[in-house]
Amino acid sequence: MSENNSNSGFAFIAGLLVGAAVGAIGGLLFAPESGEETRKKLAEKSKDMADELYDRFDDLKESVTNVLEDVKKGTTDVLEDVKKGTAEAIQDVKKSAAKK
Repeated sequence: MSENNSNSGFAFIAGLLVGAAVGAIGGLLFAPESGEETRKKLAEKSKDMADELYDRFDDLKESVTNVLEDVKKGTTDVLEDVKKGTAEAIQDVKKSAAKK
C-alpha cells in the first residue's frame, strides 16, 4: 500500500469519526431530554467511539506489523540470494585462477 493511500485512508477514518462525534453531540444537545439523560448518552457515545478508535488502531497496528514482517522476510531472502551468488562467483574465480 502506498504512503499516499494509507494517509488518505487515515484521513477518511479520522473525518468519519469526527463527523460522527459532532453529529452525535449535536443530536444529544438539542434533544428534548434532561441534562442527566443527555450526559449519560454523551458518556455512552464517547465510550463507543473510543472503543471503535481502539479497534481501528489495533487493525492499523496489525497491518503495519504484517508489512514490516513481509519486508524483513524479503530482505532476508535477498541477502541469502546475494550470499549464494557471491559464493558461486568466488568459486568461479578460484576455478579460473587454478586453470591458469
